[in-house]
Amino acid sequence: MTTLDRVLPQALLAVSCGLLLWGLLGLAEYVAPSLGFGLQDEAFPDGLQFLHFFAIAVTGAVFGVGYLARWQATRHATITMYAVLAAICFVETIDFGAFGGGATGVMIMLGEFVLYAALSTYLLRSDAMRRRFAEADPGAGA
Repeated sequence: MTTLDRVLPQALLAVSCGLLLWGLLGLAEYVAPSLGFGLQDEAFPDGLQFLHFFAIAVTGAVFGVGYLARWQATRHATITMYAVLAAICFVETIDFGAFGGGATGVMIMLGEFVLYAALSTYLLRSDAMRRRFAEADPGAGA
């Protein structure tokens, strides 16, 4: 087992729990602005705010619950959610100037894309992830 396989799965689980919490808090603030967590970005329209926090919560839930339940589709579902987050990030950055807009915003967005690509590659190629989410052996119980 590589060092990455000893550390990254638990780190991804912790980050996923954080994403789920952040997404749920953002959705709660979206529904009840008086909560005042300061998570909403006034530069984004309401629909984008909702989509942003909903996608963050779903991403956290997919990996977190999938990891704990050893759901076979976890790797691919998580990668799909990374693609959703990347698409939302693109819209927020290009259309609404997220991360300060301009070249700085685009560089931060590209860094986020590289992170998603690296994590996706890890999820697909890691032996630890393959074993964690392996299909059940149909002959194992016979």
